[in-house]
Parts: sequence; structure tokens; C-alpha cells
Amino acid sequence: MNSNPDVGVLGAVGDLVEDVVVLLHESLHVASDTPSTVTRRRGGSAANVIEAARHAGAGARFIGQVGDDAVGSWLVRTLEDLGAEVAVHVGGRTGTVVVLVDHTGERSMLPDRAACTELDRPEPSWLDGLHTLHVPFYSLIGEPLATTVRTLAGWAHERGIAVSVDASSVSVLEAVGVETSLDMMAALAPQVVLANELEAATLGAGLEPRRLGADVVVVKHGALPAELRLADGTSVAVPAIAVPGVRDTTGAGDGFAAGFLVEWAASHDAVAAARRGHEVAAAAVRRASGL
Repeated sequence: MNSNPDVGVLGAVGDLVEDVVVLLHESLHVASDTPSTVTRRRGGSAANVIEAARHAGAGARFIGQVGDDAVGSWLVRTLEDLGAEVAVHVGGRTGTVVVLVDHTGERSMLPDRAACTELDRPEPSWLDGLHTLHVPFYSLIGEPLATTVRTLAGWAHERGIAVSVDASSVSVLEAVGVETSLDMMAALAPQVVLANELEAATLGAGLEPRRLGADVVVVKHGALPAELRLADGTSVAVPAIAVPGVRDTTGAGDGFAAGFLVEWAASHDAVAAARRGHEVAAAAVRRASGL
């Protein structure tokens, strides 16, 4: 990955939470006991992007809010320990996400975002030195966070900073509605839009650069090739990197986003960006799976 400081810093605005990860050792026994391993770690889509970028050697800044509690202080410190820049407001109760990881490695999440959605009073300095402001769709849900994000995106465009959006969650997209979700993304005038295959299927034909005003739409397919939908109407498939022995795919999509966006800022080459995205995603999966 290009970590040249002249390129700038990748910023992500949104959630920084405690993940309580429940790794099931076998299929879930409903209404009974299922052997599992429970661990606690830092989570949140925006924070995961920042972590992946730092592990890959790129400059990165998290923007968000945590609770005024010991967990919030610990979460901020863990990002700072990675060398990330952190621009946070403190107040309320730190969010938690219970992550159920089944025996195949698939994740299901039970979020309590708490203080994450309370971010207000945006500061222009949060954008200083950024090449890209990354916005998980989660960050457009809940006030005053959503208004703060729209303000930051507007400032970013005024300063020549790229904006990217990740579709984030099928259940959230469905709750908001497909056309409304697409309109909310397009309103940010993103250069890059990312979605996984389930999110892409939910958004349907509207997930195209022309509809969203984007340069490229990236559809991630896990271990299969990623699809790049380009502004000229063409598409390109970029193979993923196989990671044997995967137990936990947590952070893979956010890792891909981090790799893609930093390389995109350096080269504006979508294929090179997707290749780097796969590399960073594979590294995130290896860390999550203890490989």
C-alpha cells in the first residue's frame, strides 16, 4: 500500500464500540446450550477501517463519539496505540455489538450503538490532511450523527477531499427502503461506493455509478472476485485472495475498504485498488481467525 504522507490520511466517521464476540463451536442449539468462546475487542465499522489501514501502514483518523466511561477510554486508547489519529467527542454510554460467529465463520450482529449516534458539533479540523472521508451507511442512521456526517461530507467536497460510502447492512437498507437508501448515498456525492453481494442484491439496479454519481461501485463477493462497476458502464472482476482455515470473517469488508481507498487515493486505478483491498481484507481475516 502507498503510505506516502503526501497522499494524506484516510478518515472514517461513525461507530467505535465494544464487540462481544461469541464464537460458536457447533450449530446453535435454540433454547438450549451451545459450546462457545466469548471474547471482547474493539469494533465498529468505521473503527475497523481505521484499524485495517494502520495495520497496512497507512495514515488514518477515526471520527466519532464514545461514552464517558472506562470502556470508551479503553477503545480510544487501543486505536491510539495503533498509531491512529482520533477525533472524538465523549459523552453518554459506549456502544456494544454482540457478534455471533457460527461454525462456518459467518457473522450475525446484535448492535446497541448508544453514544455513537450522538455525535454533533462537527469541527472542520477533523478533515485536516484527509484524502478521503469514508462513511459507512450506518453513520447515516440516527441523529444527530447523520446530520453531522452530511455536514462533514459537504465540507470535504469544498476542500477537494473524496467521499466514499459503504452500504453496511442489508437489514438497515431494507428498513430505510431501497430508493431512499440510494438517494441518501447519492446525496453525499461519493467517488467510491462499496457493497457486499447481499447488499448489492438488496439495492438492485440502482447500485450503479450513474445513479449514485460515483466513479466506481465495488461489489464484494467474499472469497470470490470483487466486481468493479465503472462510470463508463463497463465492469471488471478482480480475484480475491484465498485464506485457508478461516474461522472469523469479522472486519474483512472493512479491511477491503481500507486497502481500496488508500490505493485509490494514490493511483485512481480501480483494479490496483481492488487488489490492495483484497490483500488488506485477507490480513484482517487472518488476524480475526488467529492465523
